[in-house]
Amino acid sequence: MLSVTQNEPVEFAPTLLAKFADIVGRYPEGRHKSALLPILHEVQAHFGWLSVPAMDQVASYLKLEPIEVYEVATFYTMYFLQPQGKYMLEVCRTGPCCLVGAERIMEHLEDRLGVKEGEVTADGLFSWRGVECLAACGFGPVLQIGPEYTFYENLTEEKVDELLTNLKNNAGSQPLSANS
Repeated sequence: MLSVTQNEPVEFAPTLLAKFADIVGRYPEGRHKSALLPILHEVQAHFGWLSVPAMDQVASYLKLEPIEVYEVATFYTMYFLQPQGKYMLEVCRTGPCCLVGAERIMEHLEDRLGVKEGEVTADGLFSWRGVECLAACGFGPVLQIGPEYTFYENLTEEKVDELLTNLKNNAGSQPLSANS
């Protein structure tokens, strides 16, 4: 993943442009706008988030107005409009998970990481936020960790502490599996 600042000009590598061409090729002629979401996913996977210059480049590539890209990127919560930590911890905050402690888990994350929702830890490893239903209502509280979106269920503060320790210890290696 490359690091890019908010206003830094962006150029897409040939390998990324080849992915774009493949994506656009999946849609009928004249329907290139349909490729917007998957292309934004590729850009975010490459840079870690969607800067305005990156979105402008996507607009140029797809021959769209920049506002058309901004509208999509700001509508969907799966797109990040500011840099995130290496691990994005997303806690389900809907009713069933809140009934079994999701709010307590979010407070614990804030205390343990020392950052508020949407912020990045000083070491660049962690960001966290509450999200809508993660479709694991019978196993709450639940969180997912991106960018791989591994799920962790039946959370307690102790399990969160263990998870954070494992992530920190493995930060330079491959992502953990949900079985840890």
